[in-house]
Amino acid sequence: MGPQPARYVPSAQALLAAMSEAVYVVDRQRRVTYWNPAAERLTGYPADQVVGRCCRDGILNHVDHEGTSLCKSRCPLLATIGDGQPHDMLAFLHHRDGHRVPVAARAAALADPDGNITGAVEVFHDDSRNKMLKDRLDDVQRQALTDALTGIANRRMLTQVLRQRRGDQVRYGYAYAVLFADIDHFKQVNDTYNHDVGDRVLQMVSATLRDCTRTGDTVGRWGGEEFLVVATAGEADQVLNLAERARHLVASTWAQNGADRVAVTLSIGVALARPGEATDELVRRADMAMLAAKTKGRNRTVLA
Repeated sequence: MGPQPARYVPSAQALLAAMSEAVYVVDRQRRVTYWNPAAERLTGYPADQVVGRCCRDGILNHVDHEGTSLCKSRCPLLATIGDGQPHDMLAFLHHRDGHRVPVAARAAALADPDGNITGAVEVFHDDSRNKMLKDRLDDVQRQALTDALTGIANRRMLTQVLRQRRGDQVRYGYAYAVLFADIDHFKQVNDTYNHDVGDRVLQMVSATLRDCTRTGDTVGRWGGEEFLVVATAGEADQVLNLAERARHLVASTWAQNGADRVAVTLSIGVALARPGEATDELVRRADMAMLAAKTKGRNRTVLA
């Protein structure tokens, strides 16, 4: 037999660059040493803005569903560097454009030939539960049923969903609820900055609400700075927990405007649908609860 042709074996870096999952590598001080193209696409941050910086500085500012920062105390990279074991995490990272992205991540330790831990690698991917639904909407449906600025459901679609939920309640007894959310002091954002910044704030809030809700919930823009979530309801506590998760996540997020971080909060009213209740009355009760949240100091949730 003649000599066999040499096989091409791609480098580890070439393999990482080709992966569809986001990957980054840190040293023991959690300084980023590698950032693959998928991480750029998912986070909006190019590699040259991340490599050399410490992830604990809050580049992605991972938070849990209550808006609590994970970077300083519950970082999976820190844990795996400490014990050498893989660590998994569900979190919300801060996209460069300002909104929150839900991610599932796994951190694993890296070691030298003698077994000494030299750093860690984190692999993460988009964990958006509504991605499949969004992908199924064709262009005509998007134009007819989604808000042009924010990309979430518009008032027309919300009205259809409310009508369907009421029908399911009457026929099958399925419980549902409405969360009525309003951005606090939104006029001040437009007055202090401009309407372009106000639009970015609306987009940031919309994306955060969309990505923190559950499968089967519908998020839409009711009008202006008002948002509606039509949610599957179990116990009142479950719906209130959903509202509080949304409120905390929005409060811990911001839209960047030059050197300024433009942050807002939400006042949220929650109303559980009564048997046979008209949808107009249900929305009115949620709206009144939201106004009560405003009266009580804003940035809070009130149950109707």
